[in-house]
Amino acid sequence: MLEAQSPKGISHLALCRIGCASKRYLGYPNGLSSRIETLKQLLEQNPSSVFARYGLAMEYVHSGALEEAVSEFQSILAADPNYSAAYFHGGQTLEKLGRLEEARDFYRRGIHATRDPHARSELQTALDILGD
Repeated sequence: MLEAQSPKGISHLALCRIGCASKRYLGYPNGLSSRIETLKQLLEQNPSSVFARYGLAMEYVHSGALEEAVSEFQSILAADPNYSAAYFHGGQTLEKLGRLEEARDFYRRGIHATRDPHARSELQTALDILGD
């Protein structure tokens, strides 16, 4: 049986496995590290997958590895400058680190890069809350 591939080259079956694994391990100490390791393995197979990289960045955020998350968000934006969610969540992560000017920069760049009015509105709201 052939597996359907996402536009970024990750099979939907692999993504389902990650989702199932995250539900199975939710609340268990090794669950988060298992998801991180799974995403790292996917990136070893397809280093250009911004979708897997975004998943890894979000797992880093959830685990408290905020510097690693910022690094992944920056990698995503280097590969795909239009990935609006990376601007938003990267900015939020920078806020958590107390790096407010860098967060503002993420939001501003996202506002200019995105063509999606909803994403632009969310980025503008985040910037407004921080104060320009």
